[in-house]
Order: sequence, then C-alpha cells, then structure tokens
Amino acid sequence: MPSAHRFLGFGFAAADLLLEVRADGQVSFALGAGEAVLGVQDRALAGRPWQSLFDPEDHSMVEALFAGLGDGTRAGPVVLKVAGKAAGHASLTAIRLPQNNGAISCALARAGSRGASGLQGRETFEARAAELMAGASQELELAFVELAGLSGAAAAAQDPNRFQSLVAGALRAQAYRGEAATQVGPDRFALVRGRDEPADAVAQRIARVLTEAGAGGLQATAAAVPMTGVETRKSTVQALRYALNLVLKDGLAHALPGDLSQALDAAMRTTLSNAGALGAAIKHRRFTLAYQPVVSLESGDLHHHEVLVRFGSNGSPFPTIRMAEEMDLIEPLDMAILEETLQALQRDPALVLAVNVSGRSLMRDSYVEAALDLLKSRPWAHGRLMFELTESAAVEDLAAADRRLQDLRAAGCEVCLDDFGAGAASLAYLQQLTLDLVKIDGRYIRDLAHGGREATFVKHLVNMCAELKVRTLAEMVETPEAEDAVRRAGVHYAQGWLYGRAREAPANDVSIGARGRARAGALAIRSALDR
Repeated sequence: MPSAHRFLGFGFAAADLLLEVRADGQVSFALGAGEAVLGVQDRALAGRPWQSLFDPEDHSMVEALFAGLGDGTRAGPVVLKVAGKAAGHASLTAIRLPQNNGAISCALARAGSRGASGLQGRETFEARAAELMAGASQELELAFVELAGLSGAAAAAQDPNRFQSLVAGALRAQAYRGEAATQVGPDRFALVRGRDEPADAVAQRIARVLTEAGAGGLQATAAAVPMTGVETRKSTVQALRYALNLVLKDGLAHALPGDLSQALDAAMRTTLSNAGALGAAIKHRRFTLAYQPVVSLESGDLHHHEVLVRFGSNGSPFPTIRMAEEMDLIEPLDMAILEETLQALQRDPALVLAVNVSGRSLMRDSYVEAALDLLKSRPWAHGRLMFELTESAAVEDLAAADRRLQDLRAAGCEVCLDDFGAGAASLAYLQQLTLDLVKIDGRYIRDLAHGGREATFVKHLVNMCAELKVRTLAEMVETPEAEDAVRRAGVHYAQGWLYGRAREAPANDVSIGARGRARAGALAIRSALDR
C-alpha cells in the first residue's frame, strides 16, 4: 500500500473531514465528508477562510487554539458550532508540522451538542465539570490558572468586549471539548482539561496567546489535580459537584498540586459525610422550626408567621439547604418541614403559617402530590397555609411550576414568591407564575428610607404587582423609618427584627405590628421636639 494512502486511511479512521489551513487563514486542502460535517462539499472548501466554517461565537477559541500551536504540537479536540444551515457541531483537532510552511492540519468529526460558548457561570461549570470527570473516557484534571496582570490589561484594552472574548477563547481552547472553563477571580480561572501535558505549560500557552494579542506583562501560574476514575453513581457525582464549589470558592490558584488534591479530596469526604448526616437528620427529624412574625401594615396586626428551619446552631441554614439541593435531599427535607408545619397548625387553630419550598421540590410531581394528599386529609389547614417559592434554586420550566402552584392554590393555600430581586427570582417569574404575594428582597428595603434607586425599584414593583392583583411583603424591616418607608410605598405586609426575630414559639400577640407603628410615632414626636 502506498504510504500516502496509508496515512490517509489513518486520518479518516480518526476524523470525517481533513482540512489544511494556510498561515493566511485560507483553506488550502479539504478531503472527506464535508457536507456531513460542515454542510459544504469538500471540493467547495478550498480558498475559503476558516472563519466561514464555524459560528462567530467560536472564532476566538479557534484563533487562540491556532495561535497556541508550536511546531510539532497538537491541540484539541474542541467542539465547535458549525456556521450556516448545517447548524450542528464538529469536533476539531489541529497540529502544526514544522515542514508545512506554517500551515495547520485539521481533523474534523461530527459531534453532539455541547454547552454554551464563552466562559461558563460557576454553577454551570460545577455541573458540567462533574459530568465530564465522571463520564469521560480519557484522563482529566481540574486546573487552576492565575494570569497576574490580566485585570490591568483588560482595563487598558481599546476594545474591552473583543479582549474578553479573546480571554474566553484562550481558556476554552485549552479546556476539554472547549467548554469546561470558568472565572473564579479577577485574574483567576478554573478549567477541566486532559492530562497530556503539565498544567504550567497550558498556563504559559494561554499567557503567550494573550500577550501576542497585546496583553503585555502577564505572569502565568497553574496548579492541577487529577480527576480520573470518579464513580458515576449519581450521589458521588453530586458530591463531586458540591466539593468543586467549595474548592472554587476558596480560590486555591496558588496551591501546589498536592495541596489542591488534598483540598478536593477533603471536600469530597466532608460533603459525603455531611450529606449522610443531613439525610439522617431529615429521617429522624433532628431539626427544629423557628417562627418569624409577618404583620399587616394597614392594620398593624399579626398576619402570619414564616416557618424557618434550624439545624442545631445559630448559624445560617442556607449552606445546609444548598447542600440539600445539590445532593438531592431537598425534597425529603421540604416534605419533613411541611409535615411538622401542619402539626403546628393542628396544635394551635389561631396560627397561619408560610412554609418554604425549593424550586427543585416544586418541579417534582412526587412532592406536590404528597403535599396535596396531606392537605386533603387536613381540611382545617385550608386558608391557613402558604407556600413560599424560594430563590436558592432556579426553576427552568416556569409553565410546569405554575401548574403545580395552581394545584396548591386550588387546595386552599396561597403562594408567595420569596426574595424577589435576588438570586433566581426575576421578572420572568412574576410574568409567568400566578401568585398571591411577592416578598421583596431585604437589600432593597434596608436603604429604602434614604430614597434613590432602591425607592424607585420598590415603588415600581409595588405598582406592577397591584396591576397584577398581587400583594407585596417587605422583609428586613428593622427600623421604624424602614416601616414608614415601605408603608408609604404601598407595601401590604412587613417582616423583620422590628417585629421580632425568629423564635421557637410563634408570637401570639395580634397587635405586634401596632407596637412597631407606635415606635415610629414616638420617634417622629421626639424628632420634632428636638428641632
């Protein structure tokens, strides 16, 4: 067999289409299934710029990948979105041979879809990194790259958007499949990559590409930890994702590889241990409920209590709830809290309570069906129980969420959107969910009395909710001035330390809100006398 045919056979064994790209960016040679991969016959590809083959959102990644190739070095595979009507994806591997006059040899193969282009958000990166590390056939590692001086270079760039695109492209060009990369600090990044060369070499290549593009003075360092062989069991992958979050949050870009490996291993062990303890706490009800009053600003009377969960410490329960969401424990936790809340309603017929439900629980038929069964056998709870949809986990299918919320409303419960203006709770929620109340996030309330942007936001939100026939509730009302401000803004209800902190027993004083109003009046009189 002639050697040319032999090497051609090797090429097609690894790819569907072979391309050669000259130093000027033009395709000089194409052979293979061009129409199947790029939607263009191979004989029509010669003379075209490579940019015409791929979607513009991936151009910066390909530019960085090509620029980072030294003589005799290979890069990829990265998954690209194909340009034009083909609208598919292709996997690209490239090599620059020293005797080929600067041309780059490319192998392309059809590929399945991949995540969004650009650097990923932290949550998306955690999820995708865990999936890749658990399911990839090749050896992978988690790498942290520090590019000291990058922030200054970005500030000095003539075209900031172009510069940010180039940075994202340079990181993605070194990441596995060209997608698993995120920013964890001003000059700090994390990516999942193949273990085919030292992490420092990757960092230096990224710095060189950016320096050649005009970002001078960068100092690159890197640390990496191998992640091959992670079990694919769902709980283990969930633990890996949560552990990744802990490591990324701690920002270990300067850590030595051994330190990084130990940190991730410790985070995994801690996560699995804590998840096991939380599962036992849920099963055996080793948690307590606390009740914080909510008052009517019109009458000054107690309206209801929000039910909050506590896990045996005075610290915030949010980290535990986040872990419950990530480790698939949030539905049993939400159900356990609902059952305990119904018992509290049964003990005291005067109580009206609001119980939190995570978006992840709401999106499961099993939770809603179990909640409806509980309510069906407890008619005395109708009109006395409210569900607050929390913002800690985003709801992706709002139409499905609304159907489930309407089932709860039909069973005699009101529904409230928690912490509007923070986290996942957004205008899309207000637009697509039929609600009874909207709780305004406390960060807009604390400075409301001083006017400005917060006052404008609250005023327009209250007016918009009024048109939708949705009542409003302000949280973190801590001073008489804040109470007066939210009342003047037209807010219906208030919650905060002015009326009492969350405590083990619900407040039974119906005039608890009037006391806050009296304090506001006394303050106004004292201020007038002082003048």
